[in-house]
Amino acid sequence: MLGFISARQAGLDDPLRLRRAESTRRVLNLELNKDRDVERIHGSGINTLDIEPVEGRYMLSGGSDGVIVLYDLENLSRKPNYTCKALCSVGRSHPDAHKFSVETVQWYPHDTGMFTSSSFDKTLKIWDTNTLQPADVFQFEGTVYSHHMSPVATKHCLIAVGTKSPKVQLCDLKSGSCSHILQGHRQEVLAVSWSPRHEYVLATASADSKVKLWDVRRASGCLTTLDQHNGEKSKASSEAVNTAHNGRVNGLCYTSDGLHLLTVGTDDRMRLWNSSTGENTLVNYGKVCNESRKGLKFSVSCGCSPEFAFVPYKSTIAVYTVFSGELITMLRGHYNTVDCCVFQPNFQELYSGSKDCNILAWIPALREPVLDDVPEKSLRRQHLNPAYEDAWSSSDAED
Repeated sequence: MLGFISARQAGLDDPLRLRRAESTRRVLNLELNKDRDVERIHGSGINTLDIEPVEGRYMLSGGSDGVIVLYDLENLSRKPNYTCKALCSVGRSHPDAHKFSVETVQWYPHDTGMFTSSSFDKTLKIWDTNTLQPADVFQFEGTVYSHHMSPVATKHCLIAVGTKSPKVQLCDLKSGSCSHILQGHRQEVLAVSWSPRHEYVLATASADSKVKLWDVRRASGCLTTLDQHNGEKSKASSEAVNTAHNGRVNGLCYTSDGLHLLTVGTDDRMRLWNSSTGENTLVNYGKVCNESRKGLKFSVSCGCSPEFAFVPYKSTIAVYTVFSGELITMLRGHYNTVDCCVFQPNFQELYSGSKDCNILAWIPALREPVLDDVPEKSLRRQHLNPAYEDAWSSSDAED
């Protein structure tokens, strides 16, 4: 790290290199933080988490009990041990609370004054953060599994919604109505995600084993259907054409630059796709255990080299390198199935929610201080590259 800093001071290195190196080091040192707790409010499992992108300070959680909680992640006490307090919540007694499980919560990408939530009670609600009152409510015919607002859109205010219906609904915040429908899937839509690169491009994942990319400006809509075999499926195979997985596809996540798309399915596989060509990059992540009957919320790092994927894996979170597929570590701390996790890119922190009703904070471990009482000579020997060690020996010693 000192080498990066001195090169930066001398103007030899791009400042981004230093930032990426430190961000990567911090992610590789994530551990369950014993000094930081998140106040326990939910009485049942936590399905979804979201941290607002404006300040990176406020976090939303949605639970199986229909409760939504808003947390302040900042340490206002300035003490080493502290609890992230719940600022407010939409509890069971709230007149406008969701009647059933909250599946997705999301902040409005440009302002903390508004957030959205969707639920098994067949509604999508737009909330005023200050009053905790719904500014608008969208009703659907079936269970709502997932919704998403574009993080980069400037020319539209569309919310994509995946429901029990195979039709993807697009709700317009400006008009307050469902503006149009995307048809192509044959079963329920379990996950939706807008591209962080192109504001009109949407990815959807379904129980029909397919992942589709859409340009919502086009009349036909669908740009491509992702094919795990890249069009080279043998005629002897009994698998359906153009399937992304051999089971339900219940999770989607773009890389931060929008150039690649990660998908997870109930075939216990994770796949990485080139989002421009729709090509399966064939990165092998091994078995990625996925027993979820609904959407799985996983996350990808931002500003690291390489980038990492954080994927709920039974009662742990598996950390993979995105482009090589290497399993780096398993973060253990929950007592029950983990359903969601969210990455905080400003400080390289991770928050996870589980059926054990807890939200855990995973924070980069501090560097270990060098002990003063260790002799300088042994320290030098300890850090000496084996290539530079003295390999000389006398002939007498050999005899």
